[in-house]
Amino acid sequence: MAEEVEMDDARKRYEFKKVLEKLQSQQGDGTELITLYIPPDKQIYDVTNQLKDEFGQCANIKSKQTKVNVQSAISSILSRLKAYKRPPEKGLAVFCGTVKTFGDRSDLQCTIIEPPEPLNLYMYRCSSNFELEPLLKMLEEKYVYGLLVIDRREAYWGFLRGNRIEPIGGATSTVPGKQRKGGQSAARFGRLREIAIDEHYTKVGERSSAIFLAEKDFFERFKGVLIGGPSPTKEEFERGNYLHHEVQKRIVGLFDVAYTNEDGLAELVDAAQDALKGMTVVKEKAFMDRFLRELVKDGGLAAYGEDSIRHNLEIGAVDTLLLSATLRKSRLKIKCQNCDYVVEKTVSIEAGKTIADIDPGNCPKCTAPLVLDEEIDIVDELTKLADQSNSKVEIISDDFEEGSILFTAFGGIAAILRYRTGY
Repeated sequence: MAEEVEMDDARKRYEFKKVLEKLQSQQGDGTELITLYIPPDKQIYDVTNQLKDEFGQCANIKSKQTKVNVQSAISSILSRLKAYKRPPEKGLAVFCGTVKTFGDRSDLQCTIIEPPEPLNLYMYRCSSNFELEPLLKMLEEKYVYGLLVIDRREAYWGFLRGNRIEPIGGATSTVPGKQRKGGQSAARFGRLREIAIDEHYTKVGERSSAIFLAEKDFFERFKGVLIGGPSPTKEEFERGNYLHHEVQKRIVGLFDVAYTNEDGLAELVDAAQDALKGMTVVKEKAFMDRFLRELVKDGGLAAYGEDSIRHNLEIGAVDTLLLSATLRKSRLKIKCQNCDYVVEKTVSIEAGKTIADIDPGNCPKCTAPLVLDEEIDIVDELTKLADQSNSKVEIISDDFEEGSILFTAFGGIAAILRYRTGY
């Protein structure tokens, strides 16, 4: 049951992000686009009364076209709010206005969103674009980890935000090698080396602590610090309390890594998988690692590409369907207006465009114009096929290397199979 809830949340996040991307790409002329945020404790009749007042104020707009477009948007919102006696549990976000479509065309569009988290503000705004910042913040990762890799030569620090490793910066040391110069006594050389090591640890502790403590809402969002490096360096650093005390007490663990530059951050996350168990990045990396291992085996249980995955889903051979979170394609059913010709094809939707901007062309049988009969997001379509055969579905972010490979090398569609099919 927990897996089903998690899978549903991943799909909801995908849909939510996709809608926001579409709204981000939309533009209007002047101040014709209306953004309306209604918190859960706001009375609907108070909102409708303000909208009616705004409708009357439109008489002062000098441009006739702008006045007509704004009034049309307000009327559209008012008609939709009639369906609500009160706001939903987490509030309501409404985006309505005449948006520019392909070429010189425009269209009155109205999108209503019930957000994944409660809205804590009321807003009415007219602009040339939609105000999305409150909703975009809901896509931000709620928890972050600090990452620090260190040895006596160098150090690097950054963050783990959900699936994404964010490198921040590093430092190099002036610690001399183990071979002393001629004329120096072993004791003096040893003292100088210990002083240089302490200065290096102090500098790294101060700089990385300052970065971690500057994280927004540190006490609520900052879950802990992972420290990586060779032994005994990382143990010396941890025992020396070189980090700020608020960061020091949040050390999750020490992990062996070979690299202490920017590359070491990814190695640290891999090494800390047990400590991070349950985090999205670890779960997604595990699925991608399994897929890639199966891919290189002779007779491995891996498949990729839309046609192969579609066939394997239809015969029930898919154990886990892997879909890239950046996949933006639709499956179209196109038919002839004159004869019985029907074709299905998958198309990519460019930013700022819609299905209406795609020209289906003419029928190859009778040359009559083709028309769009049906359209479905390919993630929704493949997910429904997976549900029919009890296949698991994983939405994979491209914020880490393997996730990016899924999109760039495999078209964003792959699967781990239950049995080998030859497709």
